[in-house]
Amino acid sequence: MPEIIGIKFKNSNKVYYFAPNGLVCSEGDEVIVESSRGPEFATVVVANRDVSESEIVQPLKPVQRLATDADRAQLAKNAEDKAEALKIIREKVNEMKLSMKLVDAEYTFDRSKLIFYFTADGRVDFRELVRVLASIFKVRIELRQIYERDDTKMRGALAPCGRACCCTTHLPDFEKVSIKMAKVQGLSLNPQKISGVCGRLMCCLKYENAYYSEVYKLMPKVGSKVKTPDGEGTVESNDLIKQTARVKVLLKDGSFDVRTYALDSMNIGERQSTADIDAMADDE
Repeated sequence: MPEIIGIKFKNSNKVYYFAPNGLVCSEGDEVIVESSRGPEFATVVVANRDVSESEIVQPLKPVQRLATDADRAQLAKNAEDKAEALKIIREKVNEMKLSMKLVDAEYTFDRSKLIFYFTADGRVDFRELVRVLASIFKVRIELRQIYERDDTKMRGALAPCGRACCCTTHLPDFEKVSIKMAKVQGLSLNPQKISGVCGRLMCCLKYENAYYSEVYKLMPKVGSKVKTPDGEGTVESNDLIKQTARVKVLLKDGSFDVRTYALDSMNIGERQSTADIDAMADDE
C-alpha cells in the first residue's frame, strides 16, 4: 500500500494526500509541497501512514521538505504585502469604475503570481486592469471571481446560531442544500430564518436531512385516516423528532378530540412518500 501524509493549505478545511518522499512527519509539522500552483506552504494533519489504492488519486505529488524559518518569514511577508496589494487594486477599480467588490488577495508562496478574489453581479471586463496591475507588481496577475458562499468562507463570520460559520471552520466542500430540506424538517420558510450570512440556504440544513427524510416516509400522511387505540382518526400533523402524530379522533360518545400518538401505536394505511417530498419542493 502507498504511504501518504495528509496536509491542509491555509484557509482550507480539505485534507490532501501527498507522498512523504522519505520524510517522517508528525501532525502539526509545517512543510513545503509541490502543487499545481508551484511550491506551497502547508500544515500536516495526518502523519505518515499506509492507505489503500482506492483512497488516493495517482500520481501523488511529493512533499519537498520540512518548512524552515526562512519559509515562515516568506509566508509572513506574503501575508503582509497583500494589504498593500488590496489597497492599490481598490484604487484602480475605482478609477476604472468597474462593478466589482474586492474580497481578498493572495501571493503564491514563491511570489510568482498575485491572485485577487472578487465578487460581481455579472461578467466584468478586467483586461485593462490586469495589464495595469502587472506593470505595478511585476508578477503574473490573476483575477478570480467568487460567489456569496466563497466570500463568507474566506472572510469568516458568525452564523445565526452564534458560532463561526461551518464553511470557515470545518466543511471541506460546499454541498447542495435545497428548500425541500427545510420543508421536510418542518422549518419556517422565512428566508431570514433559514439563510446564512452569505444569503444562501444554511449548510446545516443538510446535516440531519438523511434522518428527517427517512422518518418522513415512516409517518402517516397528513390528512389520511389511521387507527389509534381510541378509534379511527385523521392525521393533522407529524413530529418527526418525537416520531408522533397529532390525530383528530372520533370518540365513542360521538365527540371529537385531537390527541398525540406514537408512531408504533397507530395502524397506518397511507404513509408519506418521496413523491410528497418532491411535491413540497415544487410548491415553492
